[in-house]
Amino acid sequence: MKKLLTCLALSFVAASSYAATPLWLRDVQISPDGTEIAFCYKGDIYKVPANGGTATQLTTQTSYECSPVWSPDSKQIAFASDRNGNFDLFVMPAGGGAARRLTTHSASEIPSAFTTDGNYILFSASIQDPAGSALFPTSAMTELYKVPVNGGRTEQVLGTPAEMVCFDPSGKTFLYQDRKGFEDEWRKHHTSSITRDVWLYNSENGKHTNLTNHAGEDRNPVFAPDGQTVYFLSERNGSTFNVYSFPLDAPQSLKAVTGFKTHPVRFLSMGSNGTLCYTYDGEIYTQKQGSKPQKVKIDIIRDDQHAIADLSFSSGATSATVSPDGKQVAFIVRGEVFVTSTDYSTTKQITHTPAREAGVTFSPDNRTLAYASERNGNWELCMAKIARKEEANFPNATTIEEEVLLPSDKIERTYPQFSPDGKELAFIEDRNRLMVLNLETQKVRQVTDGSTWFSTGGGFDYSWSPDGKWFTLEFIGNRHDPYSDIGMVSAQGGKVINLTNSGYTSGSPRWVLDGNAILFITERYGMRAHLMGLTERCDAGIYESGRV
Repeated sequence: MKKLLTCLALSFVAASSYAATPLWLRDVQISPDGTEIAFCYKGDIYKVPANGGTATQLTTQTSYECSPVWSPDSKQIAFASDRNGNFDLFVMPAGGGAARRLTTHSASEIPSAFTTDGNYILFSASIQDPAGSALFPTSAMTELYKVPVNGGRTEQVLGTPAEMVCFDPSGKTFLYQDRKGFEDEWRKHHTSSITRDVWLYNSENGKHTNLTNHAGEDRNPVFAPDGQTVYFLSERNGSTFNVYSFPLDAPQSLKAVTGFKTHPVRFLSMGSNGTLCYTYDGEIYTQKQGSKPQKVKIDIIRDDQHAIADLSFSSGATSATVSPDGKQVAFIVRGEVFVTSTDYSTTKQITHTPAREAGVTFSPDNRTLAYASERNGNWELCMAKIARKEEANFPNATTIEEEVLLPSDKIERTYPQFSPDGKELAFIEDRNRLMVLNLETQKVRQVTDGSTWFSTGGGFDYSWSPDGKWFTLEFIGNRHDPYSDIGMVSAQGGKVINLTNSGYTSGSPRWVLDGNAILFITERYGMRAHLMGLTERCDAGIYESGRV
């Protein structure tokens, strides 16, 4: 075999210019004057009128731009861009134009807000902990910095994490969300000691005040225009993220502003006219005081063209299976089924689903594959065949037909294996029973009843004998879980014969020597994995060519 993994080139049909209503808009922020909304879409910064319309694309680099924040006069937008390798801070005119780079550190710098006088931009980055800091030194725990809008020296504002900064009108205090640990910021319904809280920082006396002190997530605080009311996102009362508010002098007096169900509200901001702006289920909404949420209708015109995707993998492949004629290798990479030639670099992607495929196996005819797929929300068996008779192998096939075997939304079926004659397909049902499907009659028979396997984490190893009359399998002998033995059972079902009975863990049994021996892995010698063979004589009896 000359190779296993190759550089895969997959061509897609180019799409022409189009206008579409976009979904999953991110980093949404309404301008201070309440007339426009900036957001991130597909790695670029856009703006759109607050009442909807056609969005204007402000950045056009091939790099990723995100986290736009408005200047107080709504004339400039600061954002993060990785066009130079890592995320740096840039600022550009709100109407579009050349962006100026403000930071050059090798850390990632993400902007939070302009100061109220518009002279500085605050951003989070992991650059340098203060000498007296007791925080664990990690890039996940950032510090707060500021940099002049016109460029210049960066200064540290706080040595502790302070994200989503929002100044009050006086510029003397600001709100922020803290970060106490490594929990994923997108996790839902999280309750623990490291969930985020909303804090108030007074720059004149250096005092930090926890305004929420809630066991769940509180984040993304913003001031009302008068600076006396705080709006923020929170998960409370068993619900999803919604907008809440409280008076600054009475944080305990909470009021629910929105009542969305199922999906979380994200990316909260507020204009000087009191208009709230946020996203729900991937779309932008605005909400005026005392009014209901209004979805913002947005059109985006893009000249998207899907380039050829070069997928290079040198590791991570699973279920590598050689075809019976030795000319093809099927394998799984990132949950998709591929087949490559053993003689050439030609590789074919068989599945194109967002769900995971696993356990691929070849039929004896070299033209059929079986595997398990989770695409319908439940593990099911799938079979793929080369449709055209004149096409000899999968890597060069132009048409592949796929079908689901025994579709069900309740029973899990995984780890398929074709019988040596290709007329039957064995599989594991509900993670503990070995079953066989007759491909012609579609009848299913039970080989093991599930009493010999106790783990619910997946399946177990098994293998057909060369004559198709027996299985060798990994099973739990004498109810000695989690230590597994190697057994043998008739392909028609019946009692599993314990071939090892060792009290240690054995697995991965395979028939060798034309069915006269079984090769397996065991840790019986010094608790280390060793290859062993079962030939004609063993503790359970005499075995030869799959016959007892």
